[in-house]
Amino acid sequence: MLNSDWWRNAVIYQVYPRSFADSTGDGVGDLAGITRRLDALAELGVDAVWLSPFMTSPQRDAGYDVADYCDVDPLFGTLADFDALLARAHDLGLRVVVDLVPNHSSSEHPWFQEALAAGPGSPERGRYLFREGRGATGELPPNNWQSVFGGPAWTRITEADGTAGPWYLHLFDASQPDLDWSNPWVHDRFREILRFWLDRGVDGFRVDVAHGMIKADDLPDYTPDPDGGSMGGDEVDVPYWAQEGVHDIYRDWRRVLEAYDGERVLIAEAWVAPLSKMARWVRPDEMHQAFNFGYLETPWQAAALRSIVDESLEAFGAVGAPSTWVLSNHDVIRHPSRLALTPPPPQGEGIGPRSPRLPDEAVGLRRGRAATGFMLALPGSAYLYQGEELGLPEVVDLPDEARQDPTFARTGGKLYGRDGCRVPIPWETDAPAAGFSPTGDSWLPQPASWAFYARDAQRGVPGSTLEFYRAALAVRRDHQLGAGEIEWLDSAPDVIALRNRGLTIVANTGSTPVPLPAGEVVVSSGPLGDGILPGDTTVWLR
Repeated sequence: MLNSDWWRNAVIYQVYPRSFADSTGDGVGDLAGITRRLDALAELGVDAVWLSPFMTSPQRDAGYDVADYCDVDPLFGTLADFDALLARAHDLGLRVVVDLVPNHSSSEHPWFQEALAAGPGSPERGRYLFREGRGATGELPPNNWQSVFGGPAWTRITEADGTAGPWYLHLFDASQPDLDWSNPWVHDRFREILRFWLDRGVDGFRVDVAHGMIKADDLPDYTPDPDGGSMGGDEVDVPYWAQEGVHDIYRDWRRVLEAYDGERVLIAEAWVAPLSKMARWVRPDEMHQAFNFGYLETPWQAAALRSIVDESLEAFGAVGAPSTWVLSNHDVIRHPSRLALTPPPPQGEGIGPRSPRLPDEAVGLRRGRAATGFMLALPGSAYLYQGEELGLPEVVDLPDEARQDPTFARTGGKLYGRDGCRVPIPWETDAPAAGFSPTGDSWLPQPASWAFYARDAQRGVPGSTLEFYRAALAVRRDHQLGAGEIEWLDSAPDVIALRNRGLTIVANTGSTPVPLPAGEVVVSSGPLGDGILPGDTTVWLR
């Protein structure tokens, strides 16, 4: 049975459709493939599935460049395929959250094509952020803003008569023009989009770049910290991130959702710091959850983890929202690899064959499992990224010619980008493409080591990463840890220990073994010594 307020302590599993399961053999995952594999997610023990973009798109940024917000891209199937997926998920007791991309559309969206055709001063141009250039003939961009993917955030158009026209803003790729959210027309269209999917029965929306959309009125020059992440997170005022006007948008959307039966939710991808500021996205009349990127970026260190957990519970609790916990997603280096790099590269840069430092796969897997063991014991809602239950590392050795992330192209290969966490996942050891595709085709090449991580090689195998995840999720559900409260326990310097709902959770983030507290072992992220908790290991005790 689907419970009310399910989102407060849910475990939500992110599916990246093109890399999850391919039913047609074209090498790209699709909705029918997801539907056929939903039983595995129900067996894993998650509560909901979040689908990354599957809407109509030219796929210049893996679907985050939307050309039709109310249809399915033929690459992934049809609306009938989506309806079948939704019905099967609900039959299995799984909620379904879909990705919504409101900061920008595709340059191939009819809205933008109509804006180009309509000409200067037209209402159609007012849908997007067109501005005249600087310089004697407007030959310079309107300001110095840089794209998240590298290079200028402005592109100049050529008018129908062949003359040079104004520039349009694209905080991401040039194929992703930013919408002008000061225009009521844009608000009206997105209310219609929300209702279209809500009418079909979706349980909510993960909102891409939820700290974007509103830009400072005068579009002032701004130079970000070169050592910061590409998606923001600065504690300073950034003229294109976290502007006050975004909150009015989400109050309006919340009213739309509340007109529907059931508990429909809004989830923010908001790279905002500090967490006390991020919590403003989840005040009672705005969104329901926000990804806790502060937690994701915390190193595997006991003191740092305790600090971010305290900060998170205080910040989100102050506005009556649950904290969320997340370690991996489609935009960051997979956490078994990232936690084996100290420090990891800034978000969005990625790693590849020419990176100065590469992770040790065995160390990464041990740390990744331990970090998950600690995360799943915390109260609130947790997010899992497809394949992490198999222990998948970041794929480092992708050939340059195979890479498709715009970051790689726009920086001339200087930054690898996010392809390494998007490689199609393995299902069966001996099947073509490790069970991802019946033909063996795969839009990104899978490493030979994927056979070792395949689901069928781990299912039912004691000590496997898959069985560790299944056990932890089952105990989390049985003990309702997501609805609990934590009590910190005294511990050694590299150890973090807490109690939640009758369980004692101890994580050794160091390399030196420590004595194992008394109690029955319920879940362990790795092998235990006789009365010893090894380094990079988390244990749950009753």
